[in-house]
Amino acid sequence: MTRRLISHLRYLALTVPGFDAEHEFLTKYWGLTEVATATVEGARVSYLAAEGSPEPYVVRLREGTKRIDLISYGALDRDDVVALHDRLVAAGVQIVHPPQDLTQPGGGWGFRFFDYDGRTIEVSTDVELRENRKIQPREPVPVKLSHVVVNTPNLAETTQWYIDNLDFAISDTLMNPKMGDLMHFMRCNSSHHSLAIAQGPHCSLHHASFEMRGVEEWMRGAGKILRSGARMVWGPGRHNAGDNTFAYFLDPAGNTLEYTTELAVIEDEDVWHPSKLDVNLVTTQDQWGTSNEMSELVARESFNDIDLGLFVAPPV
Repeated sequence: MTRRLISHLRYLALTVPGFDAEHEFLTKYWGLTEVATATVEGARVSYLAAEGSPEPYVVRLREGTKRIDLISYGALDRDDVVALHDRLVAAGVQIVHPPQDLTQPGGGWGFRFFDYDGRTIEVSTDVELRENRKIQPREPVPVKLSHVVVNTPNLAETTQWYIDNLDFAISDTLMNPKMGDLMHFMRCNSSHHSLAIAQGPHCSLHHASFEMRGVEEWMRGAGKILRSGARMVWGPGRHNAGDNTFAYFLDPAGNTLEYTTELAVIEDEDVWHPSKLDVNLVTTQDQWGTSNEMSELVARESFNDIDLGLFVAPPV
């Protein structure tokens, strides 16, 4: 296994204008648990944990103009944080703040920087983990945050930036024979992907995905969200890349959220060979053939609104 300075995905921080509706959806229906609140510059902030995850929280929700605030990753220790910080400084990456004590719930020690497109990225260690619990059979709540997918008009450049600077590797690629590469699935550990980067008309959130206990819990969760009145954009089905199940829904803010399970694990990177999967093949998108067909209308939902947070660090 390749030794990396980033160990895993921690949380996704989002800002939305309709805070109350989004908060209700994520807690009452999606199945996250509020563990802390704050007020920053007059705006409400909520920290939402997944019951099965030891991370202090997996989503941070802030009231304001719609944007991605940041994507947070973990590191094993302070030496790795310092080594990564020094590497990025040497590469000319714009640092938001150097390694320091973090003041959000769970604390920790880390730093923030802008990626190639201007998204704020955080890397931290020494976080105080929460007491998580085992999700019970048939319980339709997320175990953890599985992965985050972003759109960029600079697919090749952004992907290479993550490879060169953060040691991510491409697990598989979606492509079109006429249009070329469309999405790269990127890993920072043995999970098939914790990040994916998609070709889009602008920078934005493509979707955030949450891992369920198993297929039974995933299906029950999908049914629960349908009964909440949320629209299923795509699914239910099973992808080829990553071999994971999928059910995509629109949240009140217009972001796409996914319930998934059984994401592939790459045990030996030395023998793994990334595949280029043709999106024109039905089995590339959905091995089972149970979901609605991927179309321009479905794809347009995942383009989302233009991210207004590029090269603007969040206030918290």
